[in-house]
Amino acid sequence: MDDWRKRLTAAWKAARTHAQKIGTQIWARHKAHPIRWIALDIAALALLALFFWPVPYDPVAWQPKENPYGSGAFAPNQLLARAKLIEIDGAGPEGIAIGADGLIYTGLDDGRIIRVSPNGGPDGGQELLANTHGRPLGVQFDAEGGLVIADAFKGLLRLAPDGTLEVLTDTYQGERMIFVDDLDIGSDGRIWFSDASIRFDLHDNLLDFFENRPSGRLMVYDPRTGETDMALDRLAFANGVALAADESFVLVNETFRNKISRYWLSGPKQGQSEIFMENLPGYPDNITRDENGRFWIALVAPRTALIDAVMPLPFLRKALWRVMQIARMSPVTPGSWAIAADASGKMLHNLEDPTGRVHTVTSVIAHDGQLYIGSLTAPAIGVLTAP
Repeated sequence: MDDWRKRLTAAWKAARTHAQKIGTQIWARHKAHPIRWIALDIAALALLALFFWPVPYDPVAWQPKENPYGSGAFAPNQLLARAKLIEIDGAGPEGIAIGADGLIYTGLDDGRIIRVSPNGGPDGGQELLANTHGRPLGVQFDAEGGLVIADAFKGLLRLAPDGTLEVLTDTYQGERMIFVDDLDIGSDGRIWFSDASIRFDLHDNLLDFFENRPSGRLMVYDPRTGETDMALDRLAFANGVALAADESFVLVNETFRNKISRYWLSGPKQGQSEIFMENLPGYPDNITRDENGRFWIALVAPRTALIDAVMPLPFLRKALWRVMQIARMSPVTPGSWAIAADASGKMLHNLEDPTGRVHTVTSVIAHDGQLYIGSLTAPAIGVLTAP
């Protein structure tokens, strides 16, 4: 035992002496070439921070399919760039509804609910109706003329024709919903809506993107009973919602997986879900159905080769997020689409704006031969003749 102790003590002293010698040599080099060594130290610290600084999310690996952009149904064009822009006093008319009066109703990023004349012009006919003091996203009229609002922070709201604003639902099983996003209303009055994420709210939605751990939900609220139920969960950022013309199914966009899911409400597949469209070239936001049964889908931004490449690699995704935080970069690049599909998921129309003039497109509403284009950030509403 004593022999082992002597050997360990001798080894420890030798290692300590060697470490001191190396430290002395490094310090001497620092003194001889201080600028070069300081630069190397900074570079080493930067690399450590880049790869090991904690991030506020827990990413999972996901392998996107090859981006279909550039050919076939997604051949490049500039058809969406032809849209006329109706300027508004404010920004972010994300969701749009056309009232019985023919006016445009929308919510802005400061919480205001407004209506605007489709003719635009200097006076614009813009009128303030209410302020949710949240962030109104999807909007739609119910059978009684009330404007139902999906507000990211306040929940599912209703603005009555007399101007009264009420909360329909903002909780599920006793827990607050933190990111109510879009909605559609059935003929029975039930409101189908999306709860984008149970992990991150609107302020931190890019964390949900980089984490890519599906936690969104498709919900339904029944105004007759006041009950809120969940139809689907584990959706990759649940976003746009639209019912089929015969209400046999409801669609919900999964923004961060570039796909649309279908949930069957009747028929042999009732209660089951499946992929409706997938591998889109951009990130699907809202979805609406027109009078011909076509589904109009807004793709808010294009996919990029860099983001696709790091999606299967959580470690590198953390590093990229750190770089973007330091450099104040955004993963979003200019470019938007308004695409249409039939009830089987077949592509019918592809209207693109690669220039970013009609940017961050979030909703496409077909009405009276026109398409009304909503945006996450723009101070305008686009109008384009429907194909």
